[in-house]
Amino acid sequence: MGRKQIGSIAERELVNKFWKYNWAAFRAAGSGSIPHPCPDIIAGNSLRKIGIEVKFIGDTKKYFPKKEIEELREFCHIFGAEPWIGMKFKRKGWHFFSIEDLRETESSFAVSIEDSSLKGFSFEELIKTAYK
Repeated sequence: MGRKQIGSIAERELVNKFWKYNWAAFRAAGSGSIPHPCPDIIAGNSLRKIGIEVKFIGDTKKYFPKKEIEELREFCHIFGAEPWIGMKFKRKGWHFFSIEDLRETESSFAVSIEDSSLKGFSFEELIKTAYK
C-alpha cells in the first residue's frame, strides 16, 4: 500500500471519529494539490471549527516544511478556524498539536513521538479543549 493511500485511510478514520462525537467533518478535496492553502480535514460543531493537517508516520519524528504550516495558519485565519496538526503514530494512535507547540528548525517545523506525551492532545482532549 502506498504512502498516499495510507494517509487517505488515516484521514477517513479521523473524519469518522469526528462524526462519532457529533462533529461535522470532511476531507478537503485537492488538499496539497491546489494552488491555495487547504488543510486535509475541516471539522466543527456549533461552537468550534478546526483545520487539521494529517500525517500518519511509522517513524519517531516528522518534519513539516515551513510553507505547509504557514498555509495551514493562513487558511484557518481566513476561515475562522483553529489550526491543528493531527499525527497518527504507528502503534501509538492519534495525537494533536497546536502549531505553536511544534519545534521550529532553520528550514522546517518538527514534531516527535516524545512530544506526544509532553504537548500532544488525545482526540478526546482535542474536541473538549478550547483553543488558546
